[in-house]
Amino acid sequence: MFNHIVIGTNDIQQARTFYDAVLETLGVPNAAVSRLPAGPNRLFYRHGGMSFIVTEPLNGEPATAANGGTIAFRCDSADQVQQFHDVAIAHGGLPIEDAPGVRHNPVVGDIYAAYVRDPDGNKLSATHRMASNA
Repeated sequence: MFNHIVIGTNDIQQARTFYDAVLETLGVPNAAVSRLPAGPNRLFYRHGGMSFIVTEPLNGEPATAANGGTIAFRCDSADQVQQFHDVAIAHGGLPIEDAPGVRHNPVVGDIYAAYVRDPDGNKLSATHRMASNA
């Protein structure tokens, strides 16, 4: 469904340290860095034909996190969700909501999930669909 997702950062080096470590838990290679002619630096994480991009804002204004927005990364197991969570916290992320565990949802079924905020305040989720939802 998605081709790419882009979020902003106010500290490209801190974002690279955070996302290189966190996305490695999902098998995503470290960022490819590009600089646009106009100046902003961007981090490109490519995996499975899709891109997750972290950028300094093009308009020069401070980056802000979406209010009500969440970016969820698909994990292969509950253990991978826990690893994502733990690595995120170790690299400057903030744990939010309940501890990693099963979430019951009448629409999508049971998922094992963890929620964190990255150093810029973006809300991230690591999720694994439970076997009964396959």
